[in-house]
Amino acid sequence: MYVGTLSFDLLLGDVRSLKEKRSVIRPIVAELHRRFAVSAAEVGEQELYRRATVGLALVSGDPGHLRQVLERCERWMAARPEVDLLSARQRIHGEDD
Repeated sequence: MYVGTLSFDLLLGDVRSLKEKRSVIRPIVAELHRRFAVSAAEVGEQELYRRATVGLALVSGDPGHLRQVLERCERWMAARPEVDLLSARQRIHGEDD
């Protein structure tokens, strides 16, 4: 069994409140879940309205499949016009970890 994780450090565009931030982040998290069948959530920077950390996880028996899905998620996030992707951190945890 392998677990892949990916975290995104995001800078949000013209957002002036936490309520506006939620209106940007919630659809992103929902679309990651729907499109890529991953578990996703906002996992950091909740108190800042122009920054967000979104994390996702995926379990698979094949590490190649994990890499493929995580790379697709990263490309999808980088193409989002409403956020700037500052960094992405990808990790794969195996049975030996």
